[in-house]
Amino acid sequence: MAVITRFCVLVFLLTYSQEAQVIARPTGNATRLFLTSISTENLTQSVWENAITTQYPPTTTAPQSSPVSTNKFYANLFLGDQSHGVWTHPYSVAWSKGSGNAGSWGMTVSHTDANQRVDGPQNTALPGAPIQFFYNPVGIQSVILSAVELGPSTVLTTSNLTAFSANAVLSPQAGSSSNITFPLVEGMGFVTGIYNNLMPTLQSSVFFRSVTQVTSPKVGVFKYRVILEDNKNWLLYAMPSNNQDPRLQLVSNTQIQGLRFWSGTIQVAKNPAGSQGEALYDKSAGIYPVSAAVTGSTLDDLGAYTLGWRTQGVNFYSPSSLLMYALPHHTQSFDSATTKRKTKLQLQTTTKGVATAVLADSWTMQEQSLPLDIGFAPWTPRTRSRSTLSAATKQLIQQVAVSEINQDYNAQTNLDSMYFSGKALAKFAMIVYTTHDLLNEHNLATQGLNELKGAFAVFATNQQKYPLVYDTVWNGVVSVGSYITGEPLHDFGNTYYNDHHFHFSYFIYAAAVIAYLDPSWLPLNKAWVNTLVRDAASPSTQDNMFPFSRMFDWYHGHSFAAGLSQLADGKDEESSSEDAFFAYAMKMWGHVIGDTSMEARGNLMLSILARTLDNYFLLSSDNKNQPANFIGNKVAGILWENKIDHVTYFGANPEYIQGIHMLPLSPSTALTRNPRFIAEEWDTYFNRTAPYPASTIAGWRGVLYGNLACIDPQQAWDFFAQPNFDGTWLDGGASRTWYLAFAAAIGGL
Repeated sequence: MAVITRFCVLVFLLTYSQEAQVIARPTGNATRLFLTSISTENLTQSVWENAITTQYPPTTTAPQSSPVSTNKFYANLFLGDQSHGVWTHPYSVAWSKGSGNAGSWGMTVSHTDANQRVDGPQNTALPGAPIQFFYNPVGIQSVILSAVELGPSTVLTTSNLTAFSANAVLSPQAGSSSNITFPLVEGMGFVTGIYNNLMPTLQSSVFFRSVTQVTSPKVGVFKYRVILEDNKNWLLYAMPSNNQDPRLQLVSNTQIQGLRFWSGTIQVAKNPAGSQGEALYDKSAGIYPVSAAVTGSTLDDLGAYTLGWRTQGVNFYSPSSLLMYALPHHTQSFDSATTKRKTKLQLQTTTKGVATAVLADSWTMQEQSLPLDIGFAPWTPRTRSRSTLSAATKQLIQQVAVSEINQDYNAQTNLDSMYFSGKALAKFAMIVYTTHDLLNEHNLATQGLNELKGAFAVFATNQQKYPLVYDTVWNGVVSVGSYITGEPLHDFGNTYYNDHHFHFSYFIYAAAVIAYLDPSWLPLNKAWVNTLVRDAASPSTQDNMFPFSRMFDWYHGHSFAAGLSQLADGKDEESSSEDAFFAYAMKMWGHVIGDTSMEARGNLMLSILARTLDNYFLLSSDNKNQPANFIGNKVAGILWENKIDHVTYFGANPEYIQGIHMLPLSPSTALTRNPRFIAEEWDTYFNRTAPYPASTIAGWRGVLYGNLACIDPQQAWDFFAQPNFDGTWLDGGASRTWYLAFAAAIGGL
């Protein structure tokens, strides 16, 4: 279906505003992270560009006052044919649409254990012969929450979509006042269906072995034990609106049926822990989250953020009775009060290790030792920030800088791709910074800075080949590339909100360097750069022009790159290093413009990413969260919500797969890629005796040796300093000047 929409060219000036929010510990003189909007100006009041296009894709979302995020877990509910699942972790749900043994039109609830994973082929070239991929089977319809009235005319709509939650609504037909509403929230302990005037039926394509009504755990809650033919135990709780027995009866091995014209709430949960698990579920039965919010603050080098849930359900309950599942990186960083609320109940997740049930309506996580001292200069955890070079190294780097600073900026930056244009701008920014601060060649740096300003101005005035526009349907800034070319994946799908944090990070970093070297540049450019930050990482739910935190998921602790694409395995992330580079670029931009909240958010995001990448993406030999037969790959490749594949979207060469988690080399690289991991990865793949020696690799050789500089700066220096250095070894977003300076500074050369 075609949708006509309007766009606004990004020629505008933004202002600041504030709104009050509750904040997480620490308090006192803490910097509040989500208090201030970057801007609240309505972009549709600016200059207009009308566009009539075949819009990607039509939406079945109910109108809401706040923007709908494009990159969150629930997007499959309103994309394409709406048949693919969404993952709340540890459960997944999917609209059955008449499929399976039960032929149901209800909402399927699934959970897979580790022994159900499907493994790919082994890579026998690597030590331990790790498998290339694994995935969790989809379409296992363990329990389906449905109603007799649901059939081929059933429609699925969504409402109340936020950063952490969404309502999925099944109605017998469009416009019906009878429906089932499923409040879906990341980490929810039960899958909950709220019935309105329907005859409930619970179905299973795995088949029911037994359904037994047992003693009620609390007033108004009716409880059933369910055993499926796969020997898995589930619990079912029904809370009728009239408090009368719902009389759920097993009528066949695929169906449980209740009363006609029934209203109330039904919850299901998988119980792997016998009576102890059952007691925990009993305590929380009848309570469910409907939305979540994150608050946070920093004080000195301590950061804290709190996930809190708004709940509904039975009238009287203890606040500590809400059961939610925490991922490993959560439990590692819980404060003391939240740690006390952990239980022994655990369920396997699909790609994030084992989740732990927590009885609390909020959690607070703390990150110690925020990277406050990471700036523009080379940095590692061992050396900290280093900006001193010897006279001998300066001499060679200066010769290289003269050559690179005199390159054609426009030819490398004014491209038909925001991604590759941004990479080139950031490359020149690193050269200019190095020349100015590390080499103290101010005249040469000024020459490069002026060229960089001119190249950046093409984008700040929206004169690039494919301008940015403001999308009034999905509330964001996107390239017009896909509209003009007709190719959805032009520029990696920027028009569809793919990879915005990757693309925009390079522009934000380049702008930070320019503003650092010339603060007078800010007044005419600050607004444009702030808009890129606002698109990818708006810190306020009160921003009516952009969704809160489009890319970074504060539950998962990393970003998801996929935008408006229906994906069978859920949202995904490929380049963990570019995810971290966005946080670093935002930190540095906040620093140079004096936005302490933005800078603090960047510091906290970097610390969280250092933890989550270590847990889920960058796989040291002692990793406990990914399968033991997979961690030998050393990186996740592409991590979806339901599978991990050691591959990239652009090829299967080992240097591609490992390297996309390395680039670009920045001062924050050694924070999010810990030295032990870098050493293990180098020895596994790229040292002289490894299967793929770096010295034999062509176009990505510079990326590999740049990464090596974090742990072996001398070897990296020797590579980049060789007199016969071949420029084709460099990535388009990298420079020999920066690599040499980084290695020399870190190595004290």
